[in-house]
Amino acid sequence: MSSKLQNISALRSLLDEKKASATELAQEALLQANQQSRLNAFVDIRDDLTLQQAKAADARLAAGETGALLGIPTAHKDIFVTQGWTSTAGSKMLAGYKSPFDAEVVARLNAAGTVNIGKLNCDEFAMGSSNEKSAYGPCLNPWDTLAVPGGSSGGSAVAVAAGVVPFTTGTDTGGSIRQPASLCGITGIKPTYGSCSRYGMIAYASSLDQAGPMAHSARDCALVLNAMVGFDSKDSTSVQRPISNEDFTAGFGKPLRGGDAAKPLAGIRVGLPAEFFGEGLAADVRAPIDAALKQLEAMGATLVNISLPRTELSIPAYYVIAPAEASSNLSRFDGVRYGHRAAEYTDLKSMYENSRSEGFGLEVQRRIMVGAYVLSHGYYDAYYLQAQKIRRLIAQDFQAAFQQCDFIAGPVSPTVAWNLGEKSADPVQMYLADIYTLSTSLAGLPGMSVPVGFGDKNRPVGMQLIGNYFKEGELLALADHYQATTDWHLRTPS
Repeated sequence: MSSKLQNISALRSLLDEKKASATELAQEALLQANQQSRLNAFVDIRDDLTLQQAKAADARLAAGETGALLGIPTAHKDIFVTQGWTSTAGSKMLAGYKSPFDAEVVARLNAAGTVNIGKLNCDEFAMGSSNEKSAYGPCLNPWDTLAVPGGSSGGSAVAVAAGVVPFTTGTDTGGSIRQPASLCGITGIKPTYGSCSRYGMIAYASSLDQAGPMAHSARDCALVLNAMVGFDSKDSTSVQRPISNEDFTAGFGKPLRGGDAAKPLAGIRVGLPAEFFGEGLAADVRAPIDAALKQLEAMGATLVNISLPRTELSIPAYYVIAPAEASSNLSRFDGVRYGHRAAEYTDLKSMYENSRSEGFGLEVQRRIMVGAYVLSHGYYDAYYLQAQKIRRLIAQDFQAAFQQCDFIAGPVSPTVAWNLGEKSADPVQMYLADIYTLSTSLAGLPGMSVPVGFGDKNRPVGMQLIGNYFKEGELLALADHYQATTDWHLRTPS
């Protein structure tokens, strides 16, 4: 058995050929998590619960049951509530909290037979771009432990990149799957908003939060997404579609649309937004992306210059809308009904103040205050309402672009992973790292990161691919065609 658990299909073969059991795979993953504990990817591991799930998976296998994910180890971002393990959203506010139920995404993956290794580190309440804002301390990038892994799903990216588990769950509010996937050299996809249930996902910004998988390859992401998506009546933002059980692997290995075996991408138009390739994009990031685009051309794709003119406005719009929703969602953590309660207080007001000051980190406090301000009387129309109007215009820009192209490609991050602490003192610089991912989230579109090479200090670079609503299947097939001709997604840190 490989010491690195990287590929779902390979593990599937081991299980089906009875060369390994789900229990043995789980034990190997637990061993890897322990040996690589200095990366700080995991915040809660409970061997007994993991091995209990593995034993149940082995029983299902012994009974002749089949399934792409049956017996496969995984781990969940600490933003998803899980029975048995703690669910804290990376915050002192929820220290020690154990949920009485599973998040819908977790429940669906449990039903598919996956085996949970533990809970993964993340920026507190998913607010961050570097995983430095966690109450548990920062994750370390396995490619270079002096670097950040990206955030907020940093632990999810690290666990896959380091080979602890073949896939993990993450959430993406403004780029929190795509950006850490890019900085850690793995594949990650944020599906169309409403595709995956938000039930049991500890909320940051309800109109933006979306779950998605992170793995080494597009093929593995598709297998996981098959189990994750679907209408959920418990989530008012869940989308009910005529296609209830779409197979995202259906287009794999086939020419996309009008192509053939020699040119599988013939007829596909890939849009390149001028705003994604201008000033601010580091040369060591652009070079591997340009090489990847040439590879798409070699497979028959046509590159088309397009414009997303309101890209720059996505930052101010996002950092009005998301904090506004966060201030509302996090108001429930008051030391009475939910969360940490201060040990010392004199009255109800001081209990609220002390509990929230002690329980929330500085970044969360900053966003709550910004959100409360933009929603306050006299400022709602000037800020929040205007930001929502810009959001609609950004969505319209994408629809205009999709009249000219089938997919959009560009960078995920303007730079490779930066050093730990490099941007901590300047929140605005941290926010600017999301310039290429925020607009996709504001529009609710599916987007993914695909490894395309390495930049400065041998740190990974990801290319962002964006599709129109509910085009995840084609988006993943496009990425799979690229990965069939390259090996960047197979590279692992030494």
